[in-house]
Amino acid sequence: MTRHILQRQKAVVVSISMTEVESMPNVIDYRWRDSITDEEMVDLVLSHGGNPSTGWWPRIRGHSLGWVAARDHAGLLVGFVNVAWDGGDHAFLIDTKTRGSQQRQGIGRQLVRVAVVNAAAAGCEWLFVDFGAELAPFYFDACGFTHTEAGLIHLTSVSTTSDTD
Repeated sequence: MTRHILQRQKAVVVSISMTEVESMPNVIDYRWRDSITDEEMVDLVLSHGGNPSTGWWPRIRGHSLGWVAARDHAGLLVGFVNVAWDGGDHAFLIDTKTRGSQQRQGIGRQLVRVAVVNAAAAGCEWLFVDFGAELAPFYFDACGFTHTEAGLIHLTSVSTTSDTD
């Protein structure tokens, strides 16, 4: 995996009324720090073939600057991205997910855009993401990340005893 950085971008906010949303069944609502249940998160992960961990979301939520939830007209969670941070200038995009039946419709790209705007509004200067090579077109081309060098240690393969023991 390599790490990538996205610099701040200007956002355009579009407003539509609830009447317009209700008449457009394919409209997706993107909400920053929306209420999400653990059951919804498990269902979303299962929908795209992932391996959910019950209780994961309640454990992780407190470590986040925020997250973006994407919901369809019926309120079903169809997308999610988490934004962790260091409490200062650096935010980290993790766990981008789109419901399996709704992938390749721009939901993931919009999740990232909303995350970018809100991380910048919180005062972050940098947004990092790491990913496998198969996701490079999504993060580079669709989302605007640029390549940068980074290091990585797979912690589950590291001995937990120190050299001084």
